Amino acid sequence: MSLPPLVEPADSLTKEEVERYSRHLIIPDVGMIGQKRLKNAKVLVVGAGGLGSPALLYLAAAGVGTLGILDFDVVDESNLQRQVIHGQSDVGKPKAVSAAESIAEINPLVKVVLHTERLDSDNAMDIFAGYDLILDGTDNFATRYLVNDACVLLGKPYVWGSIYRFEGQASVFWAEPGNGREGVQYRDLYPEPPPPGMVPSCAEGGVLGVLCASIGSIMVTEAIKLLTGIGEPLLGRLMVYDALEMTYRTVRIRKDPAGEPITGLIDYEAFCGAVSDEAAEAASGHTISALQLKQRIDAQEDFLLVDVREPNEAEIVSIPGAVLIPKNDILSGEALEKLPQDKPIVLHCKAGGRSAEALAVLHKAGFADAVHVGGGVLAWIKQVDPSLPTY
Repeated sequence: MSLPPLVEPADSLTKEEVERYSRHLIIPDVGMIGQKRLKNAKVLVVGAGGLGSPALLYLAAAGVGTLGILDFDVVDESNLQRQVIHGQSDVGKPKAVSAAESIAEINPLVKVVLHTERLDSDNAMDIFAGYDLILDGTDNFATRYLVNDACVLLGKPYVWGSIYRFEGQASVFWAEPGNGREGVQYRDLYPEPPPPGMVPSCAEGGVLGVLCASIGSIMVTEAIKLLTGIGEPLLGRLMVYDALEMTYRTVRIRKDPAGEPITGLIDYEAFCGAVSDEAAEAASGHTISALQLKQRIDAQEDFLLVDVREPNEAEIVSIPGAVLIPKNDILSGEALEKLPQDKPIVLHCKAGGRSAEALAVLHKAGFADAVHVGGGVLAWIKQVDPSLPTY
């Protein structure tokens, strides 16, 4: 079922705009009136990364009049595999600035508004208030719940996408009463965040670069449909894409009857938790720095250094002398018998989260002196051996 157009049309299109958007204008469902709505629309894209890159490029090309870019990060070389709005010369540049420069090349008629601050509960409502629609391309649960709750409170539609390895998901959430549907929101799909460490991020598990384009273009399609009032949006439906099987399927999302009403914004980092309470407790007083690890190695101390990452990660870069035992083998208890009882154990992962989870298991199993490396192999590269590659 189509919904009413989200925005009113602009008064007119210039000669340049008519020529630029002519392929839209000759589509009966879009036409002049639809393009005028796009011109009058204000869309905020949260995150100028993997999903934000194609979304921003195609929203700009489509003629969305005002594009907000919210991103506080800078371009890293590892981004270039999938974040196509950035180039080699943009490495080290703020992503929002880099994205704005690319948009100016795609369509100089678009007004770009930069938000280079970190999104949080203090500024979300003020930032979102000036836009018709929010498109979220971030990859962490804390931000997704924050975006959702702010959109619910403001009555704004929320176009969401997610990617991991070879699978992508997309949907539209809009919990505004009287919008023609049940008014589903992100919390109806995921009432609570997964346990810390249970769902790897793209930085931990990887993502096929082109998957960003597949899901990002679907997100833009949904945004255009909402803005112009054409087609049937994904409101109340979850679209799941499997790139390896090349299949699309949709799952119905229904309003959670037990869901608590959103009455205000909360501390989303605490709500989602970077690590579990057990891991945080285990790491307290049992964390060493990369430099301290280097000192122990140089002093030829007798200890076992355990890398709890996955084998493919260890192939990219490793700390010399580390023995690979993946985290899941420790969490399941399978690897505990392989660990020595007569020497200290030091754990590390990529950034410290997974090793903290493994550390909690070791402490419960009686390895009371075990420690982990805060910051993981990334800290080792930064503080000890910058010649090694990051990922």
